[in-house]
Amino acid sequence: MGSAICLRSDFDGDGLRLLARQTKDARQARRLLALASIYDGSSRADAARLGSVTLQIVRDWVVRFNAQGPDGLINGKAPGKPSLLNDDQRAALAQAIECGPTPYLNGVVRWRLCDLAQWLWEEFRISVSQQTLGREVRSMGYRKLSARPRHHAQDADAVEAGRSASRFSAPSRSATASSSVARACRSRVTTQHQQRHSPTYSSPAPLQWHFRSSFSSLCRKSRYVAAPRVGWSEQVPATESDDAPDQLSKSQRPTLAKNE
Repeated sequence: MGSAICLRSDFDGDGLRLLARQTKDARQARRLLALASIYDGSSRADAARLGSVTLQIVRDWVVRFNAQGPDGLINGKAPGKPSLLNDDQRAALAQAIECGPTPYLNGVVRWRLCDLAQWLWEEFRISVSQQTLGREVRSMGYRKLSARPRHHAQDADAVEAGRSASRFSAPSRSATASSSVARACRSRVTTQHQQRHSPTYSSPAPLQWHFRSSFSSLCRKSRYVAAPRVGWSEQVPATESDDAPDQLSKSQRPTLAKNE
């Protein structure tokens, strides 16, 4: 069994307890009290029981305390995954962004994240995702700009002359026609949207139709012939056949009452 590691001699138990009362870190206070018990003569097992840890963790506390003092008992931030690019590669990437792409070599007129990732693979054989590369470029101080692409052989004087000429020219007939077509399309889209989202109601059946059907069925059950319209003066008894209304003579047919 190996021997225990001795604590540094420039601290004592009372000093560690004073530091435990002054600190605002609960984990550091618990570790300081465990090491203070070792200064007072307690065993490492008692210190592990006081700190609710194992003997190996107490040994790690002693090593950290001897190396860094009380600050070594504070939990530090995890370093995390190291960066894929070093300083030289970041400098080369920044220079490539500043100079811009070469159209006949890179095949593009402006850099995108996917193009920069391909450039890094061709230059340094480093595979970087677009999300990781976006964080790297943003940390370097660059931002994404949605600018209008410009051809590398574009004549600035000709562009300015065309702008000045179009500023004083009247609108052409084709421009007027296109604007009217655009307005018609917008109105059509608005009408279709209103028709699609407007509530639809089913038109109810006429009340006269309900009255006719109900009255006809009632008279058919009572063996009387129902008048086809409201306003007949009398009802005529039906014959034995179902087609009684068609077999009536002119003298037996009811007369139409005049509605004044």
